[in-house]
Amino acid sequence: MSSVYINSAACISAQETLQEDFINRLQPQNTVQVLQAVEPNYKEFIAPAMIRRMSKTVKMSTVAAHHALKEAGVNQPDAIIVGTGMGCCQDSEKFLKNVIDNHEEFLTPTYFIQSTHNTVAGQIALGLQCHAYNFTYVNTSSALEFSLLDAKLQINDSEAENILTGATDEKTDRVMELFRLNGTLKTEESLPADHLHSDTDGVTWGEGASFFVLGKNKSEGSYAELTDIKITNTLKTEETSAFITEFLAHNHIAPQEIDAVILGFSGDAASDMFYTEAMKVFPDSALLYYKHLSGEFNTSSGFSLFMACHILKDQQVPEIMMVNTVKKNGIKNVLLYNHLKGHDHSLVLLGRADS
Repeated sequence: MSSVYINSAACISAQETLQEDFINRLQPQNTVQVLQAVEPNYKEFIAPAMIRRMSKTVKMSTVAAHHALKEAGVNQPDAIIVGTGMGCCQDSEKFLKNVIDNHEEFLTPTYFIQSTHNTVAGQIALGLQCHAYNFTYVNTSSALEFSLLDAKLQINDSEAENILTGATDEKTDRVMELFRLNGTLKTEESLPADHLHSDTDGVTWGEGASFFVLGKNKSEGSYAELTDIKITNTLKTEETSAFITEFLAHNHIAPQEIDAVILGFSGDAASDMFYTEAMKVFPDSALLYYKHLSGEFNTSSGFSLFMACHILKDQQVPEIMMVNTVKKNGIKNVLLYNHLKGHDHSLVLLGRADS
């Protein structure tokens, strides 16, 4: 089975992650219910006539994909695989509003066509004139992990050499209104949110797009080796340790060999207990968290993967992400653990590319 390398990484998030020195600019985003992505100047990448017809998630993904492909030196990927939880909500809302306002008559199909979840992957392919394998995974919070798994299998089976893989989700006003009503978001009284020691339910919501080029061959700029992925829909709290240790044993790695663990603490007291249990497996590892920087959303693990890539490549851990005080001289193996409100648990194991 051939190795799979992450040869580029690009991210648009609530942080200035498109900037080269973004590590020094990381700031906690825990004082508002909903976080706004720091968007680039789209006119530098997309024709103005096209911008007007694109939803936010399509624009963010197009730019992030452009950066990922450019960094990897790939003009035409052998496949485009995108994961999303909510899809193009903005255009979905516009279409439904159109239906209501026009009493279900004289509807234009544009908003409906652009509201489908696979719009992002399709628009990227159209822009590249890429006729290769094009697929979209839609899952609550493991869409990126399924996309990575698909890409890894294709490279392992020699069906592709370079695959553009990413994940994206946008926030919309109407969905945020519904999230306030059903208790998904933190109440104003619960802010600023304490992501590590929260005693209240709800999260601070975010948005973003993260794209990576996975390749069969290692390059000088490779960030990491994608070792393995594991996904399960449901898990009891007391099963967390076994879930992790069995995954590590399958990959012939002991817990003490994991140099850093990135956990998805969201500030939701009802579901963060899984991460607290996971911490017990790694008393000697550097424990990190990230949703105080990106916010919680369906594909927030893309931000986690992006940060893990930089940690492995730069061999430095941002202080702002540290849960404990453990520091490693060298970072060889990084484990990512994420779920959304206790469902769709995922583990992603990364190794140092030059190890």
